[in-house]
Amino acid sequence: MAQTDADVFWELIDELQLEDSRVEEGTIMGGRCARVSGEFLALVDFKGSGLVVKLAEERVAQLIEQGHGRPFAPAGKVFKEWVSIPVRDRRRWRSLLHEGIAFVAP
Repeated sequence: MAQTDADVFWELIDELQLEDSRVEEGTIMGGRCARVSGEFLALVDFKGSGLVVKLAEERVAQLIEQGHGRPFAPAGKVFKEWVSIPVRDRRRWRSLLHEGIAFVAP
């Protein structure tokens, strides 16, 4: 059976929870998300977004410039510290989630 973006995301979150007890499931914009110490970390598949992760504004710009990410702009408002990574890549997603944890809750 083929895995979906959500399957991969939640498997990664389960792994991260074993490494860092601060990682937890939460809600945002009416859906499930991952949080670190109560702060937003990431969500998946918001209107076809793939992974959406919170990172430093400079890193978001870098990922967009490199063609790996897209601005995340639900309802037209761009979130400068959130980036959409539309292509499922388990290794990249895991790395970015680690970066997000370090950014959100150092």
